[in-house]
Amino acid sequence: MPLGQVVTLSELCAHLHVPIQTLYDLRSQGRGPRGFRVGRELRFRAGEIEAWLANLEAEDAQRHRPDAEAG
Repeated sequence: MPLGQVVTLSELCAHLHVPIQTLYDLRSQGRGPRGFRVGRELRFRAGEIEAWLANLEAEDAQRHRPDAEAG
């Protein structure tokens, strides 16, 4: 059973250059990456992070389409 790469909350925050509270806030709003706890710390599969980031990019592109601004 392949496990894939797993990233801690601290590692993800360092990579994204955001405070830990930012990801806690996003997750509490239902807008953060799916994760799971191992002991007390959240962990995230690399594939879940990639999917979450792709979704954020798509949402941002949708908001900033030239025809969306004309509405």
